Amino acid sequence: MHKSTRRAIAFGSAALAAAAVLSACGSADTASSGGKLKVGVFFPGSLSDTGFMQSGYLGYQRVSESLGGKVELSKVEQVAAADYQQALVRFASSNDLVISLGGQTDADVRKVAPQFPNVKFVEIGGPADAKPLSNLAYYDPQQAEAEFLSGAVSAAGSKTGTVAFVGGVELPAIVNAATAYGNGARFTKPDIKVLTPQYVGDFNDPAKAKQAALADYGAGAGALGQIVNLGKAGMEQAAAQSNTAMIGGPVPGDCTNPAYLGYVHTDIGAEVEYAVDAAVNGTWKAENVKFGLTSPNHGTDFKLCDQSTADALAKAETALSTGAVKPY
Repeated sequence: MHKSTRRAIAFGSAALAAAAVLSACGSADTASSGGKLKVGVFFPGSLSDTGFMQSGYLGYQRVSESLGGKVELSKVEQVAAADYQQALVRFASSNDLVISLGGQTDADVRKVAPQFPNVKFVEIGGPADAKPLSNLAYYDPQQAEAEFLSGAVSAAGSKTGTVAFVGGVELPAIVNAATAYGNGARFTKPDIKVLTPQYVGDFNDPAKAKQAALADYGAGAGALGQIVNLGKAGMEQAAAQSNTAMIGGPVPGDCTNPAYLGYVHTDIGAEVEYAVDAAVNGTWKAENVKFGLTSPNHGTDFKLCDQSTADALAKAETALSTGAVKPY
């Protein structure tokens, strides 16, 4: 394994403009040496969000450790939505494989990929029913399966008979996850009250997430599920203020915070590793690949904090894994 070094790379006028955007609105670094497969990983959010981006970054780090002799890695984080396309162009201009995290990048990935037919693209977390392009594969973390488990545990742990879900951007995958959360809650307790999901419009705004959580707790929710990344900090504050509960993840924390019933564990990093391994081994295909509880690639688990909900979790896991129920 070698050290990461920062460098500027000139590609031509379009790429230079993209590089300027990256320096203005995000941070990028490159681990480089010659004769290797060049891989660029696009993290539009924060690498320390204890959520989707950090989970993916853990995989990035594992690739650096295990395949450092075969790949040249570069990454960018925290890019404004208006600059996604330029960032992707920059990566496509200098890499053999581009991996983009988050369904919020889907429209831009689908615009950029056809412009670089010799570059392989992978989008992690895009629409589950998206059709691959000739050089664009879709990897599905099956977050809905994880949120079905989250709903089951929330229903078992709620002291009010009511639960709710808070999401970031209202993307298809997040909407499906919210539906699955409600289904999981009703699987555990058919008479549970499931409030209408809230989408705050941002995965990384603690203030908006806190406001949504307080509204749900005020409406009687005793436990909340979520996919809000950095927004969890606000939800934690709301849970503590309301003396109620929530589900964490996808990067599991410890159970010392009494607000947490448990943590969804969705291993986005495994998908980064899968993409790089396939490109290195020559087995990469432009296809849809699933990662989750019911997938042979796995990638979904649950860390329980409140052991009183263990039976509900076990029943939900069995029902999903055997196909007795569908998450949504």
